[in-house]
Amino acid sequence: MIALDHSDIKTNNKKRIISLLIKERELTKLDISRKLDISVPTATTIVGELSEEGLVEEAGMASSTGGRKPVIIRFLPNSRYTIGVDLGKDYIRAVLTNLDSKIIEDRRRELKTIDKDEVLKVTKELIEEVINLDINKNSKLLGIGLSLPGIVNQEELKLEVATNFRLKNISFKELQTYFNLPIYLENEANAGALAESKLGIAKNLNNLIYVSITEGIGGGIFINNDMYRGRDRRAGEIGHMCIAKGGRQCNCGRKGCFETYASNRALINSYIEKTNVKVKTIDEVINRYKLGEEDAVKVVEEYIDNLSEGIESLVFIFNPDYIVIGGEISKYSEVLSQKLSDKIFSNNEFYREGDVSILFSSLGDDSNILGASLIPVFNSFGLDIR
Repeated sequence: MIALDHSDIKTNNKKRIISLLIKERELTKLDISRKLDISVPTATTIVGELSEEGLVEEAGMASSTGGRKPVIIRFLPNSRYTIGVDLGKDYIRAVLTNLDSKIIEDRRRELKTIDKDEVLKVTKELIEEVINLDINKNSKLLGIGLSLPGIVNQEELKLEVATNFRLKNISFKELQTYFNLPIYLENEANAGALAESKLGIAKNLNNLIYVSITEGIGGGIFINNDMYRGRDRRAGEIGHMCIAKGGRQCNCGRKGCFETYASNRALINSYIEKTNVKVKTIDEVINRYKLGEEDAVKVVEEYIDNLSEGIESLVFIFNPDYIVIGGEISKYSEVLSQKLSDKIFSNNEFYREGDVSILFSSLGDDSNILGASLIPVFNSFGLDIR
């Protein structure tokens, strides 16, 4: 039992040192000892192990305050790599990232059809393509993270259901066997929330709701800086809360769901219904809005009303410090930000503007895939995904 306790302590100290070096980049062993309140011999032993593993290197001498000059220990972000994969509306994207979440390689392919066989085939091909771009990086791969639009089962490596894609029960176990690498599945909104909390505008923020607006709407929930997934990892399906009883038909089989009024698809469909003009992207609608086109203005204003309706409900339920809006729509914060805040906080007896900050993603379309690529890093080094 004593040996186990010592082992646990050492493992925990190693995690703490890795986290500190990732954040600080360069430190002496004395710096590490003082910042983490551990002994210098302990810091020296663990740093030696990290050096043997190729995660750190000696980087010269620091200034002396008396006696021998201390050695600077430098974190090496290119010592390990991960792969992130994102399944979108009609495409799959794969990236290779280093430990700084810098995208080294980026590949994307359109899907001919959206079915199980096509998804698995294209995913496998893209991962293989990214891996083969630099054979020297293969031995340094920590794993593969997949951002998927629906309910996932990590234990069985299965996408259980993605209503907007008409996909059910897709197993990714064959990828783990084929590539001989750990595979991690995550709901796309949770992946986006993780990226925003570690890399983006919500970095180091507590109590936030990440609202992922894509073909549908998903939510990533951080409470006290800890991701809340629910009993079966099904928490965050905010796109299916009802905001209009008996309203628009949703792909889930219910009516009036939030995402039928405030997703990308909802904005595009509303414009087409109003004008009978075929547009394919929200960019087209927003650009027409900026030009002052009357129909586009009406559609976007109505969209903002609907989006605020759902976000206001989240504010009432969770009382978060921050709401972070992600997805393609986040590019248009200058159009949405103030109008959205006005809608949410006007005639609100419980909250005033400033009580909850409404933020827009700084990572844009990269948030989900970067979150997916972060998961192998956290799991490989035993870090908490918080």
